[in-house]
Amino acid sequence: MRHFPLAIVVSAQPASFEAATFKGDVRENLAYVARLGYDGAELAIRDPREIDVDRLARWVEKWGLRVPAIGTGQAWGEEGLSFTDPDPAVRQAAVERVIAHIPVARRFDAVIIIGLLRGVIRPGVSRKQAMGWLVEALQTCANAAAPHRVRLALEPINRYETSLINTVDEGLALIREVDAPNLGLLLDTFHMNIEEPSIEESIRRAGPHIFHFHVADSNRRYPGAGHLDFPRILSVLAETGYDGFLSGEFLPYPDAATAAQRAIEYLRKISG
Repeated sequence: MRHFPLAIVVSAQPASFEAATFKGDVRENLAYVARLGYDGAELAIRDPREIDVDRLARWVEKWGLRVPAIGTGQAWGEEGLSFTDPDPAVRQAAVERVIAHIPVARRFDAVIIIGLLRGVIRPGVSRKQAMGWLVEALQTCANAAAPHRVRLALEPINRYETSLINTVDEGLALIREVDAPNLGLLLDTFHMNIEEPSIEESIRRAGPHIFHFHVADSNRRYPGAGHLDFPRILSVLAETGYDGFLSGEFLPYPDAATAAQRAIEYLRKISG
């Protein structure tokens, strides 16, 4: 099986999202995941204008880490920004927030994740209208990112968290509609376990459109704590030619440090 580089989510700002595995002192958390042997840290950043990117980059470099992706979901969770809000000012603010991430993503050679920032279908809004807003926002963001060689990764998320883009097939259809080569998918094993009839077949269909990959077990705990067949899943992922990171986004159970340690021990054992 291919040896995938491993990363884990580290929040750069205070967050209420439970599955942001490491929250709190960013410097200490980066040092800790590096000591555990992780190759990278996926940075969850609510607002890049409120952090010292130069200092963050120095810490990342000091501990020999890479930043494969930047998570934007806290803008939804903490501020309610989304591409599909009925208020055009909120939609515009969400687009501007993603555009503000582009220099940071370029600095770290990271993809920008579009997770719950895409929003949900609000009462009184039709699916057609919400999808229209979503396509328009993604086209604007992808066009702004393209000159900087920055890619966007849209994450299919389970039906209990959003009513928009739950499955890989829906994600692929959206990519075709947006028609931007720098827009791909982030696949997450936790969400796939809920929505996909076959995780492996969905990975095969996504193929070259997979820009990033999240690992969490069936119970959203660290890989190895549930019933997912990770050896099989990762074998199929390798068959697609994906050579990016496996990034742990899971609940900090029993605590973040223990979960991170158990995750890397398990993933190294099965992937070499």
